[in-house]
This record gives sequence, structure tokens and C-alpha cells, in this order.
Amino acid sequence: MPQIGLLLGKVDFSNLFITISGEKYAALAQVQDAGSITLNIDVLFNTIIDFLIVALAIFFLVRQMNKLEKKDKKPGEVTSITCPHCLMEISVKSTRYAACTSNLK
Repeated sequence: MPQIGLLLGKVDFSNLFITISGEKYAALAQVQDAGSITLNIDVLFNTIIDFLIVALAIFFLVRQMNKLEKKDKKPGEVTSITCPHCLMEISVKSTRYAACTSNLK
């Protein structure tokens, strides 16, 4: 979080907290000594930013995989046929369809 704090004007997120009991404390150490329950903003922001970074990385990875998959297919190429017995769509490379177990030629 130091990078985010620097971008926001040298804000120190380690002392940002909300006490559940509603009592006011000057520092996180005082709250922990008193045994009060807190919601630490630093941990919350850190978790949100980590989630967004991982989600963005997965988004770009899936996007690139989809682009590669589209490049593998040639335009006009037949990739599936209809089984004459059960009328289900199957791959051209299939020799037997799993649902009706008919032999395909």
C-alpha cells in the first residue's frame, strides 16, 4: 500500500481503522491494547486491490486465449455434422456418437 499512499499524497493507510464499538482512538495500537474490535481499512484496500489485479490478469489471459482459438479456425471450415440417427451436433472427427452409439462414416 505504500505506492497507493504516495499517489494519494503520502497517506498512511496503516492507521486507518473503524472501531465496531464506536469509541474513538488515536492510533491502531491503542485500539489493540484496549481489545476493541476494528475494521482495518488497510487490509480492506489491500484485498480489493489484490482482487482487481488478479481479475484483470485473468481477463486478459482469457481474452488472448479466445483470440488464439478464433485464429485456429479457418473461415468456411466445417467442424461439426448432424448425426443421422439422433440428429445431434457432433464433431467431424468423431467415429461414434456417445448418446446413440451409432457408427459414423
